[in-house]
Amino acid sequence: MPRLPLFSRFLRVLALCVLLASGAQAQTDPLPSWNDGAAKQAISAFVTDTTTQGGPKFVPPAERIATFDQDGTLWVEHPMYSQVMYILESVPALVKARPELAKVGPFSTVLEILKGDHAAIAKLTPADLEKLAAATLTGMPVEAFQGAVKRWLAEARDPRWKKPYTELTYLPMQEVLKYLRDNGYKTWIVTGGGQDFVRQYAEQVYGIPPEQVVGTASGTKYGYAKDGKPFLTKEAKLLLNNNNAGKPEGIHLMIGRRPMMAVGNSTGDQQMLEYTKAGDGARLSMLVLHDDATREYAYGPAQGLPATTVGAFTQALYDEAQKKGWTVISMKKDWKKIFSFE
Repeated sequence: MPRLPLFSRFLRVLALCVLLASGAQAQTDPLPSWNDGAAKQAISAFVTDTTTQGGPKFVPPAERIATFDQDGTLWVEHPMYSQVMYILESVPALVKARPELAKVGPFSTVLEILKGDHAAIAKLTPADLEKLAAATLTGMPVEAFQGAVKRWLAEARDPRWKKPYTELTYLPMQEVLKYLRDNGYKTWIVTGGGQDFVRQYAEQVYGIPPEQVVGTASGTKYGYAKDGKPFLTKEAKLLLNNNNAGKPEGIHLMIGRRPMMAVGNSTGDQQMLEYTKAGDGARLSMLVLHDDATREYAYGPAQGLPATTVGAFTQALYDEAQKKGWTVISMKKDWKKIFSFE
């Protein structure tokens, strides 16, 4: 009996330790790579408001949808989109199989670029890129395309950091994806890039399964191999141009719910942000501004930054964001770290 008070005190101390530990865990910052500022506060307030049971802005779990552009929003898009690099670097194999293409534009131009004539890339017109995309992204079984993309991703290296493209994701955005999912949100990629291309790595890189990727999509044709096994062939038939107004159209087609939150970085994302913000209740629309030439790249031309044709963020878009209450994320001011390898 004399030992009971001592044992009772031990239990109280143990209970206190558990409470302290749980309190410390609850106070852990889910966005450690973000500087304290308006952008981080907007994300935290949005998640708190929409997930607090009984609160005026509470959103039922089934309606918790957040959409993210990929290139320039979740990973690096300069000096060229990764899928365009895949297209260009797929040309030599295509020419090897069809030697007559070596002297035919735009394939001959691509061969010049890959030999080191980087100025030749200016010769490529949008029509040229469409022709190259049709030749390298279609006309083969779906499984063959998937295998080719995975092999390229394993071998290709970004020209600046000499790392796989899949390692050039933005750490602060990865934290946002996790923070949202930890609070019952479904995170979707809504990209102007090829849907089949992004689906090959989205789950491994972002934790987003392929069925939650909406992108520019081409048609497929059902057929049978010689052994009778059915398969799909990728066709050069555009089903969805998932850019600009195509993004909300694709969201309606593929998701069926208006997002509560949307994040982009360029004029191609404007309509997605408009569509999201126009919904009832708590909504959050955000744009990533690339203004850090030292740690990543600086381009706009918003706020006097250099102009670009790859992921342009115009002054008109910046002004629209200010007018409509969209949050602009400054890479330079809002992010402590950009990449996990820093």
